[in-house]
Amino acid sequence: MTQQPPALEFANRFQHTKYMVRRKLFTLLGRKFHVYDEAGNLAFYSYMKAFKLKEDIRLYTGEDMQTELLRIKARQIIDFSAAYDVEDAVTGEKVGALRRRGLKSILRDEWLILDPADREIGRIREDSMVLALVRRFLTNLVPQHYTATLGDTPAGDYRQHFNPFILKLDVDFTKDAQGKLDRRLALAAAILLCAIEGRQQ
Repeated sequence: MTQQPPALEFANRFQHTKYMVRRKLFTLLGRKFHVYDEAGNLAFYSYMKAFKLKEDIRLYTGEDMQTELLRIKARQIIDFSAAYDVEDAVTGEKVGALRRRGLKSILRDEWLILDPADREIGRIREDSMVLALVRRFLTNLVPQHYTATLGDTPAGDYRQHFNPFILKLDVDFTKDAQGKLDRRLALAAAILLCAIEGRQQ
C-alpha cells in the first residue's frame, strides 16, 4: 500500500463536504474543539487557552497537538469588530481573514470573509432577524443557523444543534460543489462561530 506524503494527507483533511464541530460548554481551563469528517473520523483538534486577551487558536491533527495545520490569530486585543487572520501552518501561507461586523452583530451575527489581501469575497450571516432577536432577548435554546455566501452564491451552512452540555455545529459545503470557498478559511469560520458566538450559549 502506497503511503501518501504528509503534506497531501494533511490537505486531504480539508477536502470533505461535511464536518461536525463539537465543544463542551462547561470547562474551567480553556475550550476544546473536536472536528469530525463525514465518516466520523477526527479530522482536527483545537485547544483554546482561557483568559487570553488576544485570541490565538491552533488546529492540530489530533489531541497530542504534535502536528499543527492551521492558525487563527486575532489582530487586536478584545475587539468587538475583531479581524482574525487565518494561516496555513504547514506552508506558512496566509489563507485569508474573517472579520466580525461588530455593530450589526449586536442583533444578528454577521462575518465578512476576506481574501489574503483583505478584500471582501463573501459573508457568513445568522439566519433570520426574528430568530436572532428571540435568541438574544427571550431564550438561547433556539439553535443558531448561519449561511455562507460568496457574492450572492450560497457556499455553505453552519447549523447548531441544541444540547445543554455540548455545542455541536454541523458544517455542510454541498452547495459549493466547485470548492470556490477555501475549506481552510471555511473551517476557521466554524471554529470562530463556536468560540466567539458560542459565548452566547
